[in-house]
Amino acid sequence: MSYSTHRAGRVPDTPLLVISGLLITLYVCANIMAVKLISIGNIPLFDAGTITFPFAYMLGDVLTELWGYRTARNVIWLAFGCNLMTVAVTMLGVWLPYPDYTQVTAQAYAHIFTYVPRIVAASLVGFLLGELSNAWSMEWIRRKTHGRYLWLRTIGSSMIGYIFDTGLFVVLAFAGTVPVSALFSMIVAQYIMKLLIEASCGTPLAYLVVIFIRRRFAALYES
Repeated sequence: MSYSTHRAGRVPDTPLLVISGLLITLYVCANIMAVKLISIGNIPLFDAGTITFPFAYMLGDVLTELWGYRTARNVIWLAFGCNLMTVAVTMLGVWLPYPDYTQVTAQAYAHIFTYVPRIVAASLVGFLLGELSNAWSMEWIRRKTHGRYLWLRTIGSSMIGYIFDTGLFVVLAFAGTVPVSALFSMIVAQYIMKLLIEASCGTPLAYLVVIFIRRRFAALYES
């Protein structure tokens, strides 16, 4: 029996809470890290948030696999709200007064976190379309494969989700700050990097998490 089919109340809240918390944390971190660009020479390839973002996608896959699309969608919207809160409180920190002897630190803080709202705005658009299409695609592939081939679901759904997420995010976040040619190279490099991380690290971790939870709590939903 699929983990997502069990009645509410029989499945412990702890795994869902832990996975949801990790997904939201990774997503918030990715948006802050995205301020820094990674390059080879003077050619920007992808932002630093690309390193953590695929793991947030992986956890979204785990949520969809174990609890279904509806639960994954609710967590995605929760992540949306948490990122809006991050923007609000960090901008409040920018506006608050500071002593003169901390001017260098305050200016550095303002430089980073006044850029974060644009990053978050771009990320929210890409994240919502990308994550929702990722979760929907994973559920669709699961039905078509009758619950087999988890690797196909995680990688296949990410291939679809990253199309929406990467292109929209890069254009909205960096247009006007880097040359057009650099935007194109960033989209391609970021898409490829995300898929490589997903295939080499994200999918094996998804297998481990799904297997662990199903075995750990099997006695609670076997019937």
